[in-house]
Amino acid sequence: MRRTARMLTGTALAVAAAGFAAAPAPAYGGVAVTSAAGSLEVYPTTAVPGGQVTVNTKVCGERGSAAGDASAVGAGPFMLAPSTHEGDAIGQFRVPPSAQPGTYEIVAKCAVGGRQVTGDLVVTLSTAHEQVQPRGVVKTGVGGALGPDPVQTAVGVAALAVAAAGGTWLLHRRARGDGI
Repeated sequence: MRRTARMLTGTALAVAAAGFAAAPAPAYGGVAVTSAAGSLEVYPTTAVPGGQVTVNTKVCGERGSAAGDASAVGAGPFMLAPSTHEGDAIGQFRVPPSAQPGTYEIVAKCAVGGRQVTGDLVVTLSTAHEQVQPRGVVKTGVGGALGPDPVQTAVGVAALAVAAAGGTWLLHRRARGDGI
């Protein structure tokens, strides 16, 4: 009896650990290339010729600005101005219609201090081949094995483990003839 209970407890713990290990990581749409100075985020990470691209960084400080350079892709210089969005300096540029497919380095240099950060932009000829990754939780009303709340997942796994242990104990007693 004790061996069965220990085995079921160990199985329940293994199931709970597997559930937490398999929890999906949050999706992130931008590429942040980190250097010693910080990071530059490029949205979208993949663009088509003629597309609009937004670049932001926190490296220049709360009210800092920066000079951006998208010459690698043929767009030339652009400015990153302070914004109210989490203290970022934000700028935009348009990918030229003549841009060729490839990966291009976008650079930003802070106006004060001269700190420089880079990020990558991928140019493609068509967005039809891009695979869109789903985000969030599907609200079906049925629930899911790995919902957005790990505490609820752990409680659910624990309830299943208790039910399995109780059922096994009752079956074991019945098989021995002890009655229920």
